[in-house]
Amino acid sequence: MKRTDINIRDPYVLVHDGKYYLYGTRGATCWGPATGFDVYVSEDMENWSDPIVCFENDGTFWADRNYWAPEVHVYQGKFYMFASFKNPDVRRGTAILKADTPLGPFVPHSDGCITPPDWECLDGTFYVSKTGTPYMVFCHEWVQAGDGEVCAVQLTADLSAPAGEPKLLFHASDAAWCQVKHHSSGVSGCVTDGPFMWRTSDGSLLCLWASFSEGGYTEAVARSSNGEIDGVFTQIDPLFMDDGGHGMIFRALDGQLYLTLHSPNAHLEERPFFHRVKDAGDHLVRE
Repeated sequence: MKRTDINIRDPYVLVHDGKYYLYGTRGATCWGPATGFDVYVSEDMENWSDPIVCFENDGTFWADRNYWAPEVHVYQGKFYMFASFKNPDVRRGTAILKADTPLGPFVPHSDGCITPPDWECLDGTFYVSKTGTPYMVFCHEWVQAGDGEVCAVQLTADLSAPAGEPKLLFHASDAAWCQVKHHSSGVSGCVTDGPFMWRTSDGSLLCLWASFSEGGYTEAVARSSNGEIDGVFTQIDPLFMDDGGHGMIFRALDGQLYLTLHSPNAHLEERPFFHRVKDAGDHLVRE
């Protein structure tokens, strides 16, 4: 298949063993009942395999809806999927699954969600500090928090559970361009979606995240003051402000850096896009 044939939100690319593995939220089932995730495989970023089911609820998994934003990270020789889930009796949160290969099958690894059980959360991503400490960075959702939050929580060494309390990194409203949204529940506030951590060539630590600006869905960037997760995060220039977001950075097989995100941010129209980016020392620039 071609990229334009793939209807997913929240694209994530794992580059492994000479191939590209593309994961994402299934477009058709993103807002309601859902059963699993797919992966698409390519050697050239142009021609992709048909969807390969890498996780499917066999009837024993606790969540039945809102299967969102799968990311797959290699850690200590295994493949860990961070993904968000929900059911009517459990608040939305991010759980961790595990597999021996990037194709899966992924099986539950954490005991339910890593995120706090009384919080509405989503979009967990994996980060390992310079000292080797594992963290999950995630969003405390605006529909509960009002002003969306990006938070970090340390993980146990085996990535099966939180190893402490969440720490606030920043609020959505810290970005001057962020537009207030109004939810059907009556809540108004600023959105945080899709954090992703990236270290630049000079050692700066960036947090990509998504929200809404005048241009629509927007791929934003915050930078840590000390190059670590415990620094003060300051908003810098967004990477994309034209109705596309929930992005991440990956290095292609030829060494080129890419930003991938979904655009437009409209149901059943979302497609993964690949934009070349350049490392400018302490920030990234779209080429």
